[in-house]
Amino acid sequence: MFHSSSPNPYPLFRPGDLNAFFGLIIDNLTQLVILSGVLIGVFGFPADLVLTQILPGCVVGVVIGDLAYTRMAVSLARRTGRTDVTAMPLGIDTPSLFAFAFGVIGPAFVLTRDPHKAWAIAMAAIVLTGGLKSALAFVGPAIRRAVPRAGLLGPIAAIAILLIAFFPSLRIFHHPIVGLVSLVIILTAIIGKIRFPWGIPGAFAGVLVGTMLYYLLHLFGLSAQGTEPHADFHALQAALPLPTLSFLEGMSGVLPFLPVAIPFALAVVIGGIDVTESAAAAGDDYPTRRILLTDGIATLVGGLCGSVVQTTPYIGHPAYKGMGGGAGYTLLTALVIGGAGVLGLLAWLVALVPEAAVAPILVFIGLEIMAQAFRATPGEHHKSVALAFVPIMAYLVLVEVKGALGNVGVVPSALKADWAAAYQGLLLMANGFLITAMLWASMLTFIIQRRLHAAAGYAGVAALLTLFGVIHSPFDDGRLFLPWQLAAEAGVSWPLQIAAAYGIVVLLLLTWGRSLDCKESISQ
Repeated sequence: MFHSSSPNPYPLFRPGDLNAFFGLIIDNLTQLVILSGVLIGVFGFPADLVLTQILPGCVVGVVIGDLAYTRMAVSLARRTGRTDVTAMPLGIDTPSLFAFAFGVIGPAFVLTRDPHKAWAIAMAAIVLTGGLKSALAFVGPAIRRAVPRAGLLGPIAAIAILLIAFFPSLRIFHHPIVGLVSLVIILTAIIGKIRFPWGIPGAFAGVLVGTMLYYLLHLFGLSAQGTEPHADFHALQAALPLPTLSFLEGMSGVLPFLPVAIPFALAVVIGGIDVTESAAAAGDDYPTRRILLTDGIATLVGGLCGSVVQTTPYIGHPAYKGMGGGAGYTLLTALVIGGAGVLGLLAWLVALVPEAAVAPILVFIGLEIMAQAFRATPGEHHKSVALAFVPIMAYLVLVEVKGALGNVGVVPSALKADWAAAYQGLLLMANGFLITAMLWASMLTFIIQRRLHAAAGYAGVAALLTLFGVIHSPFDDGRLFLPWQLAAEAGVSWPLQIAAAYGIVVLLLLTWGRSLDCKESISQ
């Protein structure tokens, strides 16, 4: 069942799968534990409801998606006769986890004071999100054909180095003895391709050594201040998530929350197209429609089973390939995270391993993805890839600024003069950052190719999306709106100005392009 009929059978498991599995499982488990902490600790949800019903429901989408992607990898290997095929990774979408927690289920609970009603509203939002992503899967291949490679890989490279690698690197310096030793082991074994003693996979060795150092330092009283073990082990509570129609109870209250959910659904679709292109650049050409449709169905079924977060094809296929992963790592992830969700082991598994020991895996993933984006893009388009970094940098800075303001009890509306203008600029550039990055990088690529009419088309799309808040939304929650609704919002005219600017760019590029065509026609 799991082997190719070619002379070189495709192995379901290989040594590198342990490296890749460790990276993918830690990432997923961490997201779920963060979610439980937000719902229980911030909003006061009943712990029993979160641990025995919501979290197991969230696991369902990951299990379905990773099992499907495992099967797709085996099929690709059989069809091509290759033994080096790597499965596409799938997991909980990090940005939308916070958006759905703080923008949907949390506010719904504050509004209704009924945790079950709030849960039903969040389930409804996830079911609708999954349905939307499934429908958009059928236009995904057309988008992939229309967008140049720099436009697809540029945003991925920026997210990889600025979000995936940067934030975990801060965790390394929370406990430098643990983090730096783990980082060097992982970089030496995986990037340097120098085998760790006794043949232990590099990622596993880095986390193992880091974890051992962490507990040894604590044992001898040498832990850095504020880094002592603080594992919160909940009592084991088994639960089997099953499909339910409970989401129908939330349909009547979900409408106000859709402007928060829809942009993140669109972002995941665009991100899915990007990572499919990234996998193709690494040698594994998966059908875009199947990748997106699988994710849409995984999200939808997860919502039916109680999930309050959406799944996404993970940015990181080239890194997992670099670790030596095949199809086994996604299969192992599905089995382990499924079992952990059913048995109530999620919090236990993550609490045992210090963040400083696992953060280096994400740093490596970020480095590998960024390097691959530049390798797979023509040299003359590297500036387009670099341009894609700008909106993602704005998002990174905005996250840090919001955190700093919240820590000192200052709301953004209290900022004055230049600080208020700077914050507004960050907000406008950061909202819809993934789509903005793709449009900007694509537009510059066509300008470099002297295809100004095509570049004008992307500027026109940017203008249209701005009018509805898909990109450059002026609101802190990044919500969508209708253009005529802005008149009712005091002082909110930025989208109209930005859309007008894009419109002028369209006219400029079309005029310039026509002049260029005339000159080239005359010269010929």
